[in-house]
Amino acid sequence: MAHATKFTKKKECEVKAIPYEEKKRLVREGKAHWFFPHHIVEQMVICMTIIMIMVTLSTLFPAHLGPMADPFDTPAHIKPEWYFLPAFYTLKFAQYFEFLGAWAPKLLGIVIQGIAVTLLIFVPILDMGGAERRPSRRPIAMILGGVGVFLTLLFGFLGHIA
Repeated sequence: MAHATKFTKKKECEVKAIPYEEKKRLVREGKAHWFFPHHIVEQMVICMTIIMIMVTLSTLFPAHLGPMADPFDTPAHIKPEWYFLPAFYTLKFAQYFEFLGAWAPKLLGIVIQGIAVTLLIFVPILDMGGAERRPSRRPIAMILGGVGVFLTLLFGFLGHIA
């Protein structure tokens, strides 16, 4: 138990605040300085110097990570994360309608996704099951939900292997 009291004893070398008059005397003698503004200004000068050095170096020697990016040319090997694969494959699937014109794949890819979101919004209106909670009494909601889950999984898988 003697070991525990060793750490709980009050130590004799406590940090005490110096009285204001004594601090002024030490500053006049050059043995101390005020924290504000002296220390703050010193730190700001150091920070600004480092920032100026970094800006100068990055301006004179810019980092070249590779060729410039072209937002209109997506490389073929780029794939999104798994949760975006169904939407990714929807856009890929819309390319099969290019025979309609150059506008068709882009417009249809977005319209197909818009239709899917619109159906999700209108499911409560289309399903007039009311307060009934049994799946057997809500065939429209179950069919729409099943088709939605199936297409999401199918397009996710096809987007993964595409």
